[in-house]
Amino acid sequence: MSRLANALERVATKVENLSALDPAADAAQKVTGALPAGRVKDLLSGSDVGHPVHPLLITVPIGAFTSAAVLDLTGDHAAARRLIGLGILSTLPVAATGASDWSDTAGAERRVGLAHAALNTVALGAFATSWVLRRSPGRGKISSLVGLGILGASGWLGGHLSYAMGVGVDTTAFSQTPTDWSDVCDTADLVDGSPKAFTVEGESVLVVNRAGRIHALLNRCTHRGAPLNEGQLVGDCIECPWHASRFRLEDGMIEQGPATRPQPVLQTRVEGTRVQVRRSEPRALRVNAV
Repeated sequence: MSRLANALERVATKVENLSALDPAADAAQKVTGALPAGRVKDLLSGSDVGHPVHPLLITVPIGAFTSAAVLDLTGDHAAARRLIGLGILSTLPVAATGASDWSDTAGAERRVGLAHAALNTVALGAFATSWVLRRSPGRGKISSLVGLGILGASGWLGGHLSYAMGVGVDTTAFSQTPTDWSDVCDTADLVDGSPKAFTVEGESVLVVNRAGRIHALLNRCTHRGAPLNEGQLVGDCIECPWHASRFRLEDGMIEQGPATRPQPVLQTRVEGTRVQVRRSEPRALRVNAV
């Protein structure tokens, strides 16, 4: 790694371990975590579109603020002020979706997310100052540039949350279950309507006997990795014990967020009294190196 990358990694590690942020995070999460699982939470999480929407929405204010800086160079100050106004307004849905995602984090992820939000707030203040100062010709440029710099630092922390810490990423992305039929349990081990977890070639697999039909899914929730066997059945769905996402037993599709990715389902069969499972096909480019 380069010196810059090493320095940035040290900064990120310090933020991850900065327990002084926990009291503020506790207070903030009492507010952001008050929104229960349901339709509004699904919209904020991106359950309907299959991916978190916060990273998508953030492109609007970033684009507006960056374009305003370019227009400052060309001398079109009026257009630059309008773009800064657009950027400020577009932060409202960005903040709402980000707060919703952050409410489901804990520990080091939560600390980095809080620092990310704090920097965004400071950057927004700089852009708001710039917008006000631009009532006078030629003013507000410095505040805008300061805001861009802070926004860049915040964006780096946001990238660290996703790419280094896996927030918003399908937690089952690299799971490997067998493509050949493999024993998982005996039929006598299953009680109707009672989720149970078994280990198959190093992967935890959820097995449910529902009205005489056996279903199998990966046990690690795609949202934040909760053990689904500790959840409960709600109709024909398994409900996550941590954030109340619901996945259909039949095909793993999402009935309720905040999960944005469906739960991987395994094929099942019974040979004698032995329940066997397999994945229909391997996940491309995610096999272990030989």
